[in-house]
Amino acid sequence: MSRNAAEALRDPITTVAEQGILARLALRQIGALRILATLVFIVVGFLAASFSWKLPLFGAAERTLYDVRVVATAPSVDQDPRVVMVVFKDETLEHTQHRSPLDRALLAKALTQIDALGPKAIGIDILVDEPQPEDDQLVAALRGMRTPTHLAFASNATNSDDEQLWQEAYERQFQARLAGSQSSAASIRVLKEDNGVVRRWPTHAPNEPPLLALAMGPHNPAFEGYQGGLRFRRAKFVDRPLYAEFPIDLFSQPFTASLFKRFIAGRYVLVGADISDIDRVGNPATALNLEKPPPGLKVHADLLSQVLDGRIETQISGWARVLTTLLVVLAGALTGVIKVRPVWNEVFLGLQLAFVAVLPFTLQGLGFDTWHTPQFGWAVGWLIAYTATSAAARAVGAEQRNYAQSALGKYLPRDVAAQILRDPSQMALHGERREIYALFSDLQGFTEMTHGLEPEVVASLLNAYLDLLSQAVLQHGGTIDKFVGDAVVAFWGAPIARPDDGERAARAAIAMWRVGEAFRKTPMGDHPPLGRTRVGLHRGLAIVGNFGGEGRISYTALGDVMNTASRLESANKTLETRLLISREALPPAMLPDFRAMGRIGLRGRSTPVEVFEYAVDFPAEARDRLNDAYARFDSGTLSALDEIRALAAEHDSDVALANLVRRLESAGPGGTYRLG
Repeated sequence: MSRNAAEALRDPITTVAEQGILARLALRQIGALRILATLVFIVVGFLAASFSWKLPLFGAAERTLYDVRVVATAPSVDQDPRVVMVVFKDETLEHTQHRSPLDRALLAKALTQIDALGPKAIGIDILVDEPQPEDDQLVAALRGMRTPTHLAFASNATNSDDEQLWQEAYERQFQARLAGSQSSAASIRVLKEDNGVVRRWPTHAPNEPPLLALAMGPHNPAFEGYQGGLRFRRAKFVDRPLYAEFPIDLFSQPFTASLFKRFIAGRYVLVGADISDIDRVGNPATALNLEKPPPGLKVHADLLSQVLDGRIETQISGWARVLTTLLVVLAGALTGVIKVRPVWNEVFLGLQLAFVAVLPFTLQGLGFDTWHTPQFGWAVGWLIAYTATSAAARAVGAEQRNYAQSALGKYLPRDVAAQILRDPSQMALHGERREIYALFSDLQGFTEMTHGLEPEVVASLLNAYLDLLSQAVLQHGGTIDKFVGDAVVAFWGAPIARPDDGERAARAAIAMWRVGEAFRKTPMGDHPPLGRTRVGLHRGLAIVGNFGGEGRISYTALGDVMNTASRLESANKTLETRLLISREALPPAMLPDFRAMGRIGLRGRSTPVEVFEYAVDFPAEARDRLNDAYARFDSGTLSALDEIRALAAEHDSDVALANLVRRLESAGPGGTYRLG
């Protein structure tokens, strides 16, 4: 029966029992206090998200995200043909020599000429809140208007910083003189944030006339008490602003005014100021430093165009925001504890990211009012909940890993224990065929040396030595199979295979030899010096898995590759080398660090093995000469052996090189020297 079939036939009751045991274990390990702390953090995350618009810094972030949404979803439109702005410019002030208040005589003349051109309505965003000699002329012009005309009004109650009580009193007195005419008062109130940005419709204050945009436009009950977002639009063309704008000077005389009749007739005309340092108002684009603040008159033009289009943003209910916030925070909490495959984890995270990042933009683009939608709060709440539950999960995971190591023993590598913890079915006895890099090490003469030492000294030396070698294996991603006395058995390629396993294994072999040499040369009291560390490394197929009885199992590798690696370690003694790697295991990129040691036949193996030695103290130039000469000799060039003899003579203390010469003389080109 196949492994999959066997797993499919597992007793469902047993499976449920295992899951129940793990769940009870997790709850017991996490503890009541930790559960309470986690719940507190989740609640904090929910509250932070829910009230993010009212919290310091959070509120600024929310407003910035709102501005980004508004600008990103704003339609690009051509110039609005319904609304025209007639303005006092900086050049007008220079010409009239009037700055504050603006020249009311020029205003009176312009209003008379504009009225004659047949506009639909006129709105004046200029306050008459202090007496001037030209007031009678302006009153006469306003009383003579045939077009519905609306004069700006501001009260001290809603604009105490700019409008004093005596100024409001003069406004009311002046506008009382217009009674019975086509001219009436209209509120020019706008809702500015602390940084001077206008994003929302203003509320209608008691005892004030209607808003200028509502007074000028057609009556629409939907805008009565409307406090939603002010619609933001972008100009489609750089050289064509959203609203046509003309200097008021052009309308002071009948002839020049008549030239602009086609721009005025049947349109809504807003009269005000477009002066570089007066009444500049921010919007979402200016808040993001995407454009310069426009004149305040443009805000009234935006309000008016929104009224003309009847564009009311759909309000999102408070309950919808609360439920969505709760969903986001719970999703963060679940993400911190759910264990799924990495690909599904990425999908799950991607969906949540898309939800938080895209949903508010989508709603804004569909005409919903996303003011007070806590997009930044969602992200913070999600992060707090995720951090709280993932921290608890990590704590539980650590406890479970300790439990697994206690239950399984100390013979399994940490990653294998973690893998079994994630998938308990791997406790079943089965194996799989994998290509691995097998490594054996041995400490020369240690067994003989232990006969003359106290057991405590032997244990201390051996533990210190094996600890150093184990660290070298684990630091390079290897799996420690077992310890056999002073020998270490390890492999790469299982249970997790990596593309660079070969290089990891080779570098681990070098590191083990180095730390062995360092340990050997370290003074350690009155005992004989330790021998050299010998290492053998080979690559091949093995059966890897859990082997043993149900009461005691071992994760290990079986097969020719293990036997060959063991034989290579032993061959170091005969070849008088220290670290042998087979041709199959040697990464090509590391070949320059190794020197050829010929082809040898191993006991119990019919296929010979070509081996290389790590020779750190052998000059690089000599290694290159040796490897080149060996390759030519192995291909049949007999004279290359003389070059190898010459190298051996140059390095007469190199016993491994002299040993190679003897073996090559015995085996001949392409031959194999069989070890006993």
